[in-house]
Amino acid sequence: MDDGAIIIVPIVMGTLFIGLPWLVFHYITRWKQAASLTGEDEKLLDELHYTARRLEERLMTIERIIAADNPDFRPSQPAQASPYDLSRRN
Repeated sequence: MDDGAIIIVPIVMGTLFIGLPWLVFHYITRWKQAASLTGEDEKLLDELHYTARRLEERLMTIERIIAADNPDFRPSQPAQASPYDLSRRN
């Protein structure tokens, strides 16, 4: 073997057996972290859901008041229950 082969073989072996698995596991870890909701994300979604519920209740109240004052007023149709809304299930 000449001096060039002595240097290239450890570099290739190191890349194959250390560098490549490290790179694969690094991105697998990143993918698993990004695939789930964080606690902060869940808290934000809960707050948004609560705010949407309050706004819907306010709108229904306003429509009832207007309907009582104006007999020609037709309130909007109630929103259909989402299959993901657990509070409206039996």
